[in-house]
Amino acid sequence: MNYTSHLQKDSLLAGILGSEIHELVLHKNIPLRLIASIMSQQLSTKVAAVIFKRFLEIYNEEEPTPQQVLDTPFETLRSIGLSNNKVKYIQNVAAFCLEHNITDTKLLAMSNEEIINLLVQIKGVGQWTVEMLLIFSLGREDVFAVDDLGIQQAMERLFNLDATNKKLLKENMLTLSEPWKPYRSYACLHLWRWKDDKN
Repeated sequence: MNYTSHLQKDSLLAGILGSEIHELVLHKNIPLRLIASIMSQQLSTKVAAVIFKRFLEIYNEEEPTPQQVLDTPFETLRSIGLSNNKVKYIQNVAAFCLEHNITDTKLLAMSNEEIINLLVQIKGVGQWTVEMLLIFSLGREDVFAVDDLGIQQAMERLFNLDATNKKLLKENMLTLSEPWKPYRSYACLHLWRWKDDKN
């Protein structure tokens, strides 16, 4: 079933879907994707891409293993434009992936909730970061990023929600998103695009 026909059952959401069909892609080397997502926190897409390119250059354009990342001197990682905290978080991810034998195969066999519960144990990795990993790296179709500011702003505007009480806002967002299951990731993709187009 095409996800659009399911999401169009919500008349307000249907109004922003347009003709574009989003696709979710499964990427390899998920531990590295998690490292990349930490690098990109609070940065524009453009700046994040530059820093990730510099990161790969450390390893001669090859994607490094968690062990290679751990073996990289702190100052080398700092020199590509990362803060001290981000370097520590990246090292935390690499160490955790080694300690818990985090592989693509292992993650692919786990549910969304299991992956979130596992990875948020890493210092520097929050639920939002794991949700982005689920959508953009693992290609999971039913992730709803209720804490994402862009999704909040888009739903405030589209559904005329009151944002003064954040707890109530999130409760309302979750209620509205229930009928979108099992395609909430696609709803998020369309909400992000609609918000960007409206700005």
